[in-house]
Amino acid sequence: MALPRVVSLLPSATEIAVELGVGERLVGRSHECDFPPWVARLPVCTSTKLEKGLDSRAIEDRVRAIVTAGLSVYDVDADLLRSLEPDVILTQSQCAICAVTPADLEDALNAWVGTRPVLVSTAPDDLSDVFRDFATVGAAIGEEQAAEALIRRSMEGLAELAAPVPQDPPVRMLAIEWIDPLMVAGNWVPELIAAAGVESLLANPGVHSHAIDIEAAYSSDPDIIVMMPCGYRIEQTLAEARPLLQREPWRSMRAVREGRAFAVDGHHLFNRPGPRLLQSARLLAALLRQPENMPEWASGLYERI
Repeated sequence: MALPRVVSLLPSATEIAVELGVGERLVGRSHECDFPPWVARLPVCTSTKLEKGLDSRAIEDRVRAIVTAGLSVYDVDADLLRSLEPDVILTQSQCAICAVTPADLEDALNAWVGTRPVLVSTAPDDLSDVFRDFATVGAAIGEEQAAEALIRRSMEGLAELAAPVPQDPPVRMLAIEWIDPLMVAGNWVPELIAAAGVESLLANPGVHSHAIDIEAAYSSDPDIIVMMPCGYRIEQTLAEARPLLQREPWRSMRAVREGRAFAVDGHHLFNRPGPRLLQSARLLAALLRQPENMPEWASGLYERI
């Protein structure tokens, strides 16, 4: 029986497939799939309507304009996709802004000649959903046992992170997923924070990231602030966060005054519901427990704001 040919249109799904040991079966990717680095050589099947270099407010306004016009944020190269002859296409249905959705694939699939590929769509709200998606992808590509092992490793790794002795009072963390408008990180992020032995502020597990006002952020009086804008690398976050934290009321917040505000790699870690969520939780734990003596593996994944 021939091994399935896989096109992944979602960065986290690409990482799941590679972690399950089937990277050689990937025949195409989205424009955002960039890890592990070798996937860059795969044909690119999508593109975005968002111009490069926009700040968070400009991105918000541009996305709203596109959606209001009844358009998709992404384009799919249907001819290329068909030419790759995939047996399985990995995508998501959680967020039409974050990545290609099944709706974006309608034209390509409707015009398909021959056996249509299996469409596997992920939509995780919390960590249990993320692990379920590991199993779903594993089943679609014939790697059920590898998926079970990945789930087990992830759960055991998270369980090992908790501080041996709970801190009293608990350390409280404010995780920011978008800067303008200000949004707190939800979904699986509060669980990563809890796994690191910290209390998550203004967000609950399984609840989508949502807008908050600056007064709520200030009143929450976090012990540590971690900025992880969706899709942002650290340089992008610092460019917006540093001027922001120099203004009131941010600069009067205790975490900012005491040097406990950090930018982390939201593009590769926290916003991708894939195997590296365990590394995301480990990074939070390290920022909490040893910010002045970070492990070597954390280099390039964080920076003090």
